[in-house]
Amino acid sequence: MKRTEKEKVVQALHGKFSRARAVLLTDFRGLNMSAMSELRSQLREASVEYCVVKNSLMTRAADGTDMAVLKEHFIGPCAVALSYEDSVAPAKILMKFSEDNAALEVKVGIVEGKVVDLAGIKKLSKLPSREVLLTQLLSLMNAPVTGLVTVIGGVLRDFMGVLEAIKRQKEEPKANE
Repeated sequence: MKRTEKEKVVQALHGKFSRARAVLLTDFRGLNMSAMSELRSQLREASVEYCVVKNSLMTRAADGTDMAVLKEHFIGPCAVALSYEDSVAPAKILMKFSEDNAALEVKVGIVEGKVVDLAGIKKLSKLPSREVLLTQLLSLMNAPVTGLVTVIGGVLRDFMGVLEAIKRQKEEPKANE
């Protein structure tokens, strides 16, 4: 690769590191081409970019980004999963894939600007999907309102019961006369 090509790769990767919400570093040693293609396909469906880059170029591209703290992990064959939209999607896909293919090793990552180790990535991968979390949040927000409406309805129902009892009580003496 010529120097100008390397500079372009470094600039492009630097921009990707700066924009990405989640960047996970993996070791893909031992993965055959069909497994690698399957992994790339799964990541692509989730709008996650997966690329293999020379460690020296990745080190240069990491300068001035959150990825700079991970330079010590740029050892051996490394691939980077970059997500610009969903911070959890790469963790879910990579951890599930690594369960089925022991050759894929998830090393470390940066999620929303914070360094996340393997244990943190595993926790992220166990989170429910964004839609499920939003549904849970909405149901929690809706619960107090529903409870309030139920209480107010109960008070009105009880009040109507009291009014009916007073009405019957006033009508009883007239019926006895």
